[in-house]
Amino acid sequence: MIKSELVQVLAAENPHLFVKDVEKIVGAIFDHISTALAEGDRVELRGFGAFSVKHREARVGRNPRTGDPVEIEEKWTPFFKAGKEMRECLNQEDVALAAAE
Repeated sequence: MIKSELVQVLAAENPHLFVKDVEKIVGAIFDHISTALAEGDRVELRGFGAFSVKHREARVGRNPRTGDPVEIEEKWTPFFKAGKEMRECLNQEDVALAAAE
């Protein structure tokens, strides 16, 4: 599901809201999550999961085509860990799908 699909689903489930308002709400949520991560904060959405940032040290990698060593700079990468409720929901669906086959 992409952002525009999410907006359409939420707008359909909430007919009292205009699509433009739903777009602003979804955009604001994503912007606040991005801003918090950029500031080094952790964002936890109970039942869904937690977003955090992990530091990756500088290292020497290899060019896969030539095998030559390549310097890789240190960087910060976003990390998502699914919450317990989400994992349970996903695993229940896997069991239901496997039983249906």
